[in-house]
Amino acid sequence: MNPFWSMSTSSVRKQRPEAEEKTLSGDLRTSPLRASTKKQLPSIPKNAVPITKPASPATSSQSTNGTHASYGPFYLEYSLLAEFTLVVKQKLPGVYVQPSYQSALMWFGVIFIRHGLYQDGVFKFTVYIPDNYPDGDCPRLVFDLPVFHPLVDPLSGELDVKRAFAKWRRNHNHIWQVLMYARRVFYKIDTTNPLNPEAAVLYEKDIQLFKSKVVDSVKLCSSHLFDQPKIEDPYAIIFSPWNPAIHDEAREKMLTQKTF
Repeated sequence: MNPFWSMSTSSVRKQRPEAEEKTLSGDLRTSPLRASTKKQLPSIPKNAVPITKPASPATSSQSTNGTHASYGPFYLEYSLLAEFTLVVKQKLPGVYVQPSYQSALMWFGVIFIRHGLYQDGVFKFTVYIPDNYPDGDCPRLVFDLPVFHPLVDPLSGELDVKRAFAKWRRNHNHIWQVLMYARRVFYKIDTTNPLNPEAAVLYEKDIQLFKSKVVDSVKLCSSHLFDQPKIEDPYAIIFSPWNPAIHDEAREKMLTQKTF
């Protein structure tokens, strides 16, 4: 398991009494407890892996989020952990994500489209989170294969996320909203200021040809579903052909488990 995600709030609660105990048993007893103790972040676990992110050219002691520079990595870790917890709680239908083992700033995901023009579509993607999150730009979402869609760049496969999040607002915008937006664009087609002008024109002027190209795009993505991930990572989402010896038992457990 990624050490980053093992840093739970329970570990914080366990460490605070120890710190207070040491303060009470120390030699300096003249000052009140509140004055002698300082807020401290929990220590890093022995097996923790630091977040991988590009080196910043700025060397100021104050980060963009108002937190002291020495607290920056911890603040970022807890912010991303909180974001992933929110994603799990939302239970977005047909959307699944898994943070990378190498970097918490990169999440792997897949969207299943159940009905509509893109029915039966299975689109794998990667979310790239800015290293100054949540005060930087909005996260980027790039499909492994460019999907034929007005809002998806036909060369890079990047979704036009900024259309919905022109300015990323801290404590107001969240990553689960980006994922929900990525799902919604396949059910509600928007053709204004498209990244793929051909798809936009066909949707407006020749819906039958548009549908034909969408079907081809869905088939292309399905044909590459079992390909190895473009990014080598133990937590990358991998699909494998159905194997009754392996999957039948897992399927039975999923169908019979209790729903709480």
